[in-house]
Amino acid sequence: MTRLSVNINKIATLRNARGGNNPNVIQAAIDCERFGAQGITVHPRPDERHIRYADVLQLKDVVKTEFNIEGYPDDRFLKLISEVKPAQATLVPDKPDAITSNAGWDTLKHADFLSNVVEEIKNMGVRVSVFVDPALRMVEGAARVHTDRIELYTEPYAREFLVSREIAIKPYMESAKLAHQLGLGINAGHDLDLHNLSFFHKNIPHLEEVSIGHALICDALYLGLENAIQLYLRQLL
Repeated sequence: MTRLSVNINKIATLRNARGGNNPNVIQAAIDCERFGAQGITVHPRPDERHIRYADVLQLKDVVKTEFNIEGYPDDRFLKLISEVKPAQATLVPDKPDAITSNAGWDTLKHADFLSNVVEEIKNMGVRVSVFVDPALRMVEGAARVHTDRIELYTEPYAREFLVSREIAIKPYMESAKLAHQLGLGINAGHDLDLHNLSFFHKNIPHLEEVSIGHALICDALYLGLENAIQLYLRQLL
């Protein structure tokens, strides 16, 4: 079964826009789990423009499903992982001022750096996932740094899906097949939504987890959070 991990960054963005604690990010995480989400994802950034590091520390004692913390593995991120010890740390190559993730790691160019970080996080007892583009060379590179999983960057899929779903899915199918052969777990995320998720899920073998935030929270504005989560879960059947 493919797990749905809800990224709650956008809930924090809404809270931060007004100040105070409405909506309550911690309660939102609890409710997401209560409504059926099998994981909670956060991506704290250095400027704390949405999820704050203090939120992550609070969520440590709240999240009962799988807790996934994404981020660029600088010293502050690694310290946070060591303190929280989530189920999974997802490594992304974002610059500090990036609006959102927009590319996977070059796992060949940054092999030494990733190898050291992956080893350090694994020694904390935390599973590691590396964010990669759907390119066979990058998947092979991820295996060489001994990560546990990869997360396939799906924005190109979502964009191409509107033109040709068969063309859009092909590199992801090939990457997933190779990843499985190399012993890697497979996650996916970015711009997956109610229109393209089911096709992706049905065509990607061994897909363990999808992390969805922006689209799901947007849908929740119209449909309600519980209904939105249930609709996304149906796409993964």
